[in-house]
Amino acid sequence: MSQAKRSRKLHAPVSDAVFDACNILFMLLLIVVTLYPFVNMFALSFNDANDSIRGSIYIWPREWTWRNYEYIFNEAYIFFATFISAARTIVGTIISVFCTAMLAYAISRPDYLLRKFVTIAFIFTMYFSGGLIPNYLLIKELGMLNSFWVYIIPGIIGVFNMIVIRSFIEGLPDGIMESARIDGAGEFTTFMRIVLPLTVPALATVSLFVAVYQWNSWFDVFLYNSSKIELSTLQYELMKVLSTSTTTTSSGGTAADAFANAQGNVTMVTPTSIRATMTIIASLPIIVVYPFLQKYFVQGMTLGGVKG
Repeated sequence: MSQAKRSRKLHAPVSDAVFDACNILFMLLLIVVTLYPFVNMFALSFNDANDSIRGSIYIWPREWTWRNYEYIFNEAYIFFATFISAARTIVGTIISVFCTAMLAYAISRPDYLLRKFVTIAFIFTMYFSGGLIPNYLLIKELGMLNSFWVYIIPGIIGVFNMIVIRSFIEGLPDGIMESARIDGAGEFTTFMRIVLPLTVPALATVSLFVAVYQWNSWFDVFLYNSSKIELSTLQYELMKVLSTSTTTTSSGGTAADAFANAQGNVTMVTPTSIRATMTIIASLPIIVVYPFLQKYFVQGMTLGGVKG
């Protein structure tokens, strides 16, 4: 064996070890950078608001308290708003994913003559829109103001989601669907019994996108349902709490003032503590759901991207 070959064999394990060490250090740094803001919000949300003003709260509360959460949940309609948020997330996700999958299946079929035109028409809407005022007038003319369905119908089709599902469907073996047609299955039966079960990874990916959007959305409540408190959502109520939460004393009559009165005219909530509490409340449902969809999410994104 030549001297050069021996030298390469000797240096290869060293270079691999250095690369692995650098890679591990980089990933650990990435984990810390990613998780620290959330952990810090968690610590602030459970820390006494007066104590938080002193600063130096990093990853653990210095003075534990539930008062920040009590302040949030003492706000009117907060529990009903949570129910509306959950309802629009569940109903909106199911309807949107199903309708988007049907559209994706239709334009994925090579025998559909208008597939290119329909695809271009939908992609066009990703770059151009009518604007806020025309959109509001359209919603008004359709009679969806002050209704629950204004959360569902306008966003029933997501173009990006449609492209992800279509790319996945186009990668399925044509023989499976041909066999179904030979057995007498129609298009809808083929879609329901063959296509949907095989596209679960893509559907799970899109479901996560839609669910996060529906859960976090508040601007449509502000535009269309702000005058109907029974249709308010958690995010909108929390936004109002954030916009009105200030450092208070016992001179007023808000929920924060009630806490101040009980504690001897001292401030019990601050915008910082309320903001941290709101972040935890709004993020928790998605954090709980995501681990169950993670494997489908990764598989759907990779396969959908490769097969497109």
